[in-house]
Amino acid sequence: MLNRDSLALFTPVERDLRLDFFRGIGLWMIFLDHIPHDVVSWLTLRNYGFSDAAEFFVFISGYLVGWIYSPIVRGGQFAAAMKRLWKRAAQMYVAHIMLFLIFTAQIARTARRFDNPMYENEFNVFNFLQHPDVLIQQAITLRYKPVNLDVLPLYITLVLAAPFMVWCLVRRPNLTLAGSVVLYVLSRLFDWNIASYPPGTTWYFNPFCWQLLFVFAAWCGHGEIAKYSKWVWSKTALTIAAAWLLFAFVIVMTWHSAFLESLIPKWMVKAIYPIDKTDLDMLRFTHFLALATVVTLFISPEWKPLKSKWLHPTILCGQHSLPIFCIGVLLSFSAHWILTQYTKGAWEQLAVSFAGVLIMVVIAWFLDRAAKVPDLFIRVTEGSQPAIEVGETIVEGAQVAAQ
Repeated sequence: MLNRDSLALFTPVERDLRLDFFRGIGLWMIFLDHIPHDVVSWLTLRNYGFSDAAEFFVFISGYLVGWIYSPIVRGGQFAAAMKRLWKRAAQMYVAHIMLFLIFTAQIARTARRFDNPMYENEFNVFNFLQHPDVLIQQAITLRYKPVNLDVLPLYITLVLAAPFMVWCLVRRPNLTLAGSVVLYVLSRLFDWNIASYPPGTTWYFNPFCWQLLFVFAAWCGHGEIAKYSKWVWSKTALTIAAAWLLFAFVIVMTWHSAFLESLIPKWMVKAIYPIDKTDLDMLRFTHFLALATVVTLFISPEWKPLKSKWLHPTILCGQHSLPIFCIGVLLSFSAHWILTQYTKGAWEQLAVSFAGVLIMVVIAWFLDRAAKVPDLFIRVTEGSQPAIEVGETIVEGAQVAAQ
């Protein structure tokens, strides 16, 4: 007889298209934000608030971990969950190394073709080209990273720790979240971070701080947020969230207007700056939470436009986030050197931005079509071993929603 926790393993995981939709938007924003001085990047979140696409991805990744793997761990299949999550971390590690090699070669070739060493210095690959024997080792250990390649090491670290996070969430969810808060506070107080290269530098995304957003998201995906829904989406909470979003918008506008900047009291400037991205400043964290609170009120899982053809390209990109992210990094540099070497006009910026997004959508479409082609391989079993193992089967089925 199956108990209730084991029975939960057989429950199919229904894909929440909102997560794919917002992840697709995040991928487009990352691509546009990585193109310097691009007029289209004014459409991205970082120009209107404290948080940006990085919070999108960390939160969605953590939410999926809590949502998909909590029932598996609760059902006694911790090893199966750990196997799948570590396999995913290995995939991201391989993707990071491959992206590093291709990205570095792309920059080196561009610098030599146009006889412009600016690219090597701007993207932090000059030292690598001078001392590849030393920096390859540093890159393999995730200590050396060119510009724009900082986020994947953070994901790798968080996903490696995810099985133990979920194990704790299943047993003591609130205590686990409290422990994450304590780690965040201690890491900011004592400047805990992972050493990077060159010596004396640290990771751009501090995993000891960013784990707070990841664990909080997993806590929500575990189902704990539903217990507080009447307060989270109350009129009072929504009013506070809207006011905080408005405040963030005004502050960000002062970065672009000297007149607005002069209106901000000096005591407030001292209180809010610097807004640190490396250590996940509370202004960024709370801004994202306020944004998520307001957005989830209006966009439910049954939101009809999610099934429309107009949002399908965005959702497709979100469903293949890892390869599309890698492609986006390469495309953003291509757009950068095109605008640098030829022209920086507004129409040209619009053209390269639109072309980059279109290429990402086309590649996502091909990846989606390829995923639907059957492998036509036969599963081999040994002796009397059952052809289907519960934990492994469910985890393999859940990986579609996790990607």
